[in-house]
Amino acid sequence: MTIPIWMLLGFAAWTLIVLMGTIAVYRWSRILTGRVAMKDFRADRIEGEDWYRRAMRAHANCVENLPVFGAIVFAIYISGVRGAAADDLSIAVLAGRVMQSLTHVSFTETNTTVFMRFLFFSVQMLSFLWLIALVIRQAMVIR
Repeated sequence: MTIPIWMLLGFAAWTLIVLMGTIAVYRWSRILTGRVAMKDFRADRIEGEDWYRRAMRAHANCVENLPVFGAIVFAIYISGVRGAAADDLSIAVLAGRVMQSLTHVSFTETNTTVFMRFLFFSVQMLSFLWLIALVIRQAMVIR
């Protein structure tokens, strides 16, 4: 497997880790100790402790960006893009995602933490765009 495919797999695994390590722990600890019933976690209501709400948002961010990265990695694979640039940018995507999620879940919101999250998000977006450019360049060479 190529590095971009490994990073896509890592992104998917990270999405599950965020879900199971935060949201699932929060919910199941409350359900199993009898503090709440299963039906009390409604999708149309935002509730819970501050870190739990941030964890919900961090997981949603992962879910929102996973298909984008998947499409880009698919295009990389199909177009035959290879090399250090694609590898390094794919690593940067996953590293940026992990750091963004950890910052989101681990720290209360301040101007500094929001700036750090935005910085990690920007790393991902710039890497996405650069990877897309590599695919387009490869497609132009193939013609």
